[in-house]
Amino acid sequence: MRTEPQPAPYRPAPEILGLADWLGDPVEPARFPKHIVRFRNDRWADAVGLGGMDDAGWAKHFAGFEPLDDNLQKPLALKYHGHQFRTYNPELGDGRGFLYAQLRDAAGRLLDLGTKGSGRTPYSRTADGRLTLKGAVREILATEMLEALGVDTSKTFSVVETGEELHRGDEPSPTRSAVMVRLSHGHIRIGTFQRLAALQEAEHMEALIAYCLEQFPGSQPPDDAPGRGDPAIVLMHQVVERCADLAAAWMVAGFVHGVLNTDNINISGESFDYGPWRFAPQWDPGFTAAYFDHQSLYAFGRQPEAMHWNCGQLAVALRLLTEAPPLIAALDRFVPLFEAAMQRRWCWRLGVRSAGAEADMHLLEQSVAEMRAEQISPDAFFFRHRGGRDAEGALAEALVDHQTLPGASDGSFWQGEPPSLHIEEVEALWAPIAERDDWQPLFQKINAIRALGAVLRS
Repeated sequence: MRTEPQPAPYRPAPEILGLADWLGDPVEPARFPKHIVRFRNDRWADAVGLGGMDDAGWAKHFAGFEPLDDNLQKPLALKYHGHQFRTYNPELGDGRGFLYAQLRDAAGRLLDLGTKGSGRTPYSRTADGRLTLKGAVREILATEMLEALGVDTSKTFSVVETGEELHRGDEPSPTRSAVMVRLSHGHIRIGTFQRLAALQEAEHMEALIAYCLEQFPGSQPPDDAPGRGDPAIVLMHQVVERCADLAAAWMVAGFVHGVLNTDNINISGESFDYGPWRFAPQWDPGFTAAYFDHQSLYAFGRQPEAMHWNCGQLAVALRLLTEAPPLIAALDRFVPLFEAAMQRRWCWRLGVRSAGAEADMHLLEQSVAEMRAEQISPDAFFFRHRGGRDAEGALAEALVDHQTLPGASDGSFWQGEPPSLHIEEVEALWAPIAERDDWQPLFQKINAIRALGAVLRS
C-alpha cells in the first residue's frame, strides 16, 4: 500500500533507448483540432517535477507531444504479442498509444509517461488510434479509486479533449474524443517476452531481463529455490510475487479488471489499461465486467486463476533461456503468495491487525459469508465493519483475536457513506459532462476518493 506521492525535481531518464531499436518503432503523434485540458494530476506531476506547467505548456506536451527536455525525442510504439482470451495473437503492439517519456520520482523509481488515444501506429490494424472522452473519464475514476484502496495502479496523468467526433459500437455515436497520458511503473508486458520467444530473439530477451531487474528491482528468490542465480529465474519469481499480490489487491478492492490478456499484464505488477472494468455490487465470483467475455473467463472470482495462467505463459516464454523445473518451482509459489496477500490486504482494509495466517483466513472466510448472506458489496461490508465495529455472530467470533488499528472504529474513520464506484454512479458522473459539459460532479468525486485514500493510509 503506497504512500502519498512526494514532490521531486524533474529527472529525465530515457533508459528505454538502449532497447529501442528492437523493442518498438518511432511514431508520429496524431494532430488534433483542439487541445482542451480537462484533467491534470498535479500531485503526481509534482512527484516527477512537471507540476509547474501552465495549461498551455501542458497541452503542448500532453496533447501536441512536443518532447520534454533531455527525454525521448520521438515517441516509441512498443511491440508485443499476447494471449487474448487464451488465443495467441502475434499481431499486437501499441495500436493507439506510445511511450512518450521516462522520469524518476523522489524514491528513484523509473516511471513512464505513456499515452492512449494518441493516433495510429504500425500496430493499429483497422482501428483509428483514438480514445473516447468517456473512456478517459472512466480511466480517471478507476485509477483514482484503486489508488485509494491500496492497489498498485497506473495513474491517470492527463486528459485533453481533442475536438474530434468518434464512432463506436458500444456507446452512443458520434461521441467526443480525448487523448490520455498515464504515469506507470514501466510498460513491459508478459506479451513483450512472448514476442521475443516467438521470434527466438534470445539476446534481446537477455537484455530485456537485465533491464527489468535493474529498473524494477524486487526481492531475491527463496534460499532453496532452484536456479536462483539465473536472471530469468529471478525475474520469474519477482513477477509471480507481484502478480499474486495484484490479484489479491483486486479481490479485496472488489474490482473486476475485465481484460486480463497477457498483453495487459505489466511485469512490474502494476494494474493498468482500463476498459470495461467494474466494481462488484456483491461478492459474486461469477460477476463479469466485459460484455464480450462470453465465457466469463475474467469474472471477478477467476482473476487469481487468470493471473496464475498468465504467469505460466511468462514461464513458457522464458524457456528460450532456461530450463523448465526452476520456472515451475517459481510458478508453484503463486497460490500461497496469493493467499498470504489476501489475508494481509483484507486485514488492512478492515482496519485490524493480523492475528496469524489461520485466524486471518478464518476472518476472511467469515467476512465473505457475511457479504453473501447480506447480499452487500465489498465497499459496504468494509465500511460497516471497519475496526470490527457492529460485528455479530460468527464474524464477531472471527474478529476476537484481531486488534483494531488506531482510529479504525472510533467514528472518525468517515463521516457518512464513503465513496464507491458502481456502474450506476459512473454513468451518473458522465451524464452531466455529456449533457451540459459540467465537470464539477466528477471533480467532487475525485476529491472524495482521494480523501478516502488518505484516511485508509493514515
